[in-house]
Amino acid sequence: MSDTAPVKGPASYFPSIEKTYGQPVGHWLALLATQGGLRHMALVTFLKSQHGLGHGHANALVAHHLKDRTG
Repeated sequence: MSDTAPVKGPASYFPSIEKTYGQPVGHWLALLATQGGLRHMALVTFLKSQHGLGHGHANALVAHHLKDRTG
């Protein structure tokens, strides 16, 4: 039995994102930080169109980014 709770929410996608795209999550979060005050779907579109991420992965990164930004 594990002492740690399973990761839930957007962060549960992070291992797959790192494996699929070959960059650490911090790389993607730093890219999102350069996009100013764009709204959620605009940021998702940015990751999908400019960096080739799938919708679910982009959505998870954006949700995490915005949660941290708004507290």
